Amino acid sequence: MAQPKILVTGATGRVGGAVVAQLHAAGVPVRALVRGEASFPEGVQAIRGDLADPASLGAALEGVDAVFLVWPFLSAEGASDVIDAIGKSARRVVYLSSAGVGNERERPGEAITMFHTELERLIEASGLEWTALRPTGFASNTLGWAEEVRTTGVVRAPLARLARPLIHEADMAAVAVQALTTDALLGARPLITGLELITQERQVALISEAIGRPLRFEEVALDEAIEQMKAAGYPAELVEAVLPAQVEMLGNPEPVNDEVERITGTPAKSFREWAVDHAADFR
Repeated sequence: MAQPKILVTGATGRVGGAVVAQLHAAGVPVRALVRGEASFPEGVQAIRGDLADPASLGAALEGVDAVFLVWPFLSAEGASDVIDAIGKSARRVVYLSSAGVGNERERPGEAITMFHTELERLIEASGLEWTALRPTGFASNTLGWAEEVRTTGVVRAPLARLARPLIHEADMAAVAVQALTTDALLGARPLITGLELITQERQVALISEAIGRPLRFEEVALDEAIEQMKAAGYPAELVEAVLPAQVEMLGNPEPVNDEVERITGTPAKSFREWAVDHAADFR
C-alpha cells in the first residue's frame, strides 16, 4: 500500500489522538476530524465535521485513502450513511470495535456489544477494505477516578477484585497504524489485550506509586454504583450493559494475548507504565 492520506475520527480522544500523533511522527499525511477548536502538531490538518451529520464530512474525506473510525454513539443509527460517505472517497476503514463482539458473552440488548456488532456488519458489507480492532478495556477509563484521587485520595467503586488486561492507548494506536498503513490486517478482527490481568484495587495502588501519594480503594455495593452512574448522567442502557458484564468477568476474565507484540513488534505496555505516563492527570 502506497503511503496514504488518513482521516482520523475521534482525533481529540485518547486513542484517536494517539493515532494522529503516531502517524504524524511516522511522516504519514494525517487529517483530524474535529467538531470544534483543537490543537495538533504542525503538519496535522484539522477539518470540522460531525459523524452525526454525514453531509458535513465531505471536506474532511476529500482525497482521503483510509479512515480510522471511532463511533461515538451508543447505537448504530446513522452509521450506514457515514459508511456510505466514507466509501465515496476512501478505500479502507479501520474500525475501533470491542472484544465483546462475536464473544460468547454477547447478549441481546447489551448496548455496547450490539452497536459494535452492527457497525462491523455494515463495514464488511460496504465493499471497503476493512479491519475491525477488538480491544479489551482501555487503561484510560481509569481517568474517571482522577477527581476522587485528587480531592480525597479514595477511589470508591464496585468490584475491587475485578481484573482486566487494560490497554495503553499508545499500544492500541500502534496496532491501528499498522492496519491503516500496511496490508497485514486486511479483513482481520484481531483481539487486542493489555499485558496482564490487573485488579481494580491493584490499579489504584499502581496509580498511587506513580503519583507518590497514598491512595485507597473503597469497594461499594453494585446498587450504589448503579445509582452513582445514573446520577453522573450515564445513559441507562450503558449502565445496564457495563456492570453486569463486569460481574461476569469476575469468574470468567478476559483473555490475555500477545497480539500487540505480534502485530507491532513491541510488547504491550504494562498498567504500571500507563500510570507513570499519566501521573500528571491524577495529581
